[in-house]
Amino acid sequence: MASNDHSQVGGQGLVEFVDRYKQYVQQNENTHEFIKDLLLYADNMESNLRRENSQLLQLINNTRLDLDDATKSRRDLQLRLRDMETRLGVVPDRNPYVMVLIDGDGLLFKEHLVRQGAAGGRKAADELRKAVAEKFGYAEETPIEVVAEIVANVSGLSKAMKRDGCLDDENALYDFVSGFNQAKAPFHFVDLGYSKEAADAKILCSARFHLRNFNCKLILMGVSHDVSYAPYLDHLIHDDTGKQRIIVLEGCPTVKDIVSTGITITSFKSIFRSDKLRVHSPQSETTQTTQITQTASASASASSPPPSVSYAAITQTKASPPPQITLPIPLKRANTPARTVKPPTPAWNPGPRGLDPPIQVNPVALERLKKRKGGDKLCNNHFLRGPCTKGDDCDFEHNYNPTKDEKNVIALFARLSPCTKGQDCDIDNCIYGHHCPSVVNGVCNHPHCKFRVDEHPPGTKFKYPRHADW
Repeated sequence: MASNDHSQVGGQGLVEFVDRYKQYVQQNENTHEFIKDLLLYADNMESNLRRENSQLLQLINNTRLDLDDATKSRRDLQLRLRDMETRLGVVPDRNPYVMVLIDGDGLLFKEHLVRQGAAGGRKAADELRKAVAEKFGYAEETPIEVVAEIVANVSGLSKAMKRDGCLDDENALYDFVSGFNQAKAPFHFVDLGYSKEAADAKILCSARFHLRNFNCKLILMGVSHDVSYAPYLDHLIHDDTGKQRIIVLEGCPTVKDIVSTGITITSFKSIFRSDKLRVHSPQSETTQTTQITQTASASASASSPPPSVSYAAITQTKASPPPQITLPIPLKRANTPARTVKPPTPAWNPGPRGLDPPIQVNPVALERLKKRKGGDKLCNNHFLRGPCTKGDDCDFEHNYNPTKDEKNVIALFARLSPCTKGQDCDIDNCIYGHHCPSVVNGVCNHPHCKFRVDEHPPGTKFKYPRHADW
């Protein structure tokens, strides 16, 4: 009985172990599956990391190659720049300077400076250098040099200043120029003589040269009085670098054509005059001289008896005069009314400058040049004032060798364009007209006359209808 119970209990325990064994096997399989999944995951992660590591290594290699190439290129550029600086002699910012270019026939120094002669010239140079350095100088660690070049017709200017009354002695200007040249090494006052075209060309050529120089930080151009510089300044508007590096130095008020370019304008009122020289008309001087002579002659006639009529006065010889005939009875005079003699009509004077001298032209040359049309027309500025400042951009013909007669015709064509300054123009050899040259016998015969009505003699009739703006 007891054995049966024992066997039963043992049988029940074996079944329990079998179940437990089955649970163990299941857990063991789960463990193996977990370990298998874990190994697969690790293998996949390792593959991804290896691939990313390979890509990073490739990027590092490429970056190193780029860095090596950039370093090599930079060194090559440094060597080329150093070689270029050596050949051009350029040392950036080691010798910066401001260039002052002045047309001395229009931008005039103050009267009190010129009157001091050589001492005034040295003082003017020193004041000009200080004014430019203070207004346009760099920082203290980079001092800036001021270079000045003034061109003028010293002989003509001295005479004009004496006529104006601001100088008593023409030699004072020569002494002033000498003192100016002695004051500073880079300051030059150049006498170009009677050549307005040479002065314009010299200033423009100097401006072009210094604009190409890296060390030239700024150019001051004293040309505010002359409209002929406007085309060159207007050309710089299309170059922002050139526009920022050029400033017009003003004395007398700047002409409208230069103002319209938008160029910056400055002034040194303590150094330069703000007014023009007074221009005396040769005709007015002649008229005054004639009046004085007539008055003196009349006074002499009233104080002395009338001279006897002689052949010497007629033939300008020293033959003896004929004997005078005296009648015993005076002849009766007819009671005829005295004929009034009208005084001669004075020539028309358009203003302070007076009349432009006439230009004699050859009709054949005139007709020949009239036939040129459009771009085939000859450039007035090029043939009358020197090289045209527009160069190849000019719309008119430069490649031509005109004869003397043709140059007279070109001068006549230029006279048909009014001068912007009119009778206030102080340029002796100005090529433009200062009054209408087309008036013949009181009639203006030009079909498109651009001169104002007051630039014609009083009472002028117009053969053709005038434009509303003229």
